[in-house]
Amino acid sequence: MSAERDLTRLVAGMRPELNAGRYVFVTVAGPVPAGVAPVATVAESEGLTLVVRQEEADAASLEYDYVAGWITLRVHSALDAVGLTAAVARELADAGLSCNVLAGFHHDHLFVEHARAREALAVLRTLSERASHSAV
Repeated sequence: MSAERDLTRLVAGMRPELNAGRYVFVTVAGPVPAGVAPVATVAESEGLTLVVRQEEADAASLEYDYVAGWITLRVHSALDAVGLTAAVARELADAGLSCNVLAGFHHDHLFVEHARAREALAVLRTLSERASHSAV
């Protein structure tokens, strides 16, 4: 299956899915600590950012200040597709929801405030439905 580039089809086909669990962003100066299995890593000049399950961060005594829910957009978006991140971020921002986006090869992943993750999921599903109706 080839990656999608058309913005209307991308939004209509997002199929947002809330992954189970609570996730946190932490930073470490050295390697990933034992017992920690990151779902994502980002190498920055200040250290290695890890996105991990909250219980793993707690067990490893890693500090964090933001607990997130993890939503995966199930559409296979092309890495050079234009507008999906902006459309999603705009819709969530209009609902007063913060969003941290990580792009994988196949999917985009959104980390939103855990307490409002189901609300964010509903906002994204409504956006997708609107796009589906405009694509007809």
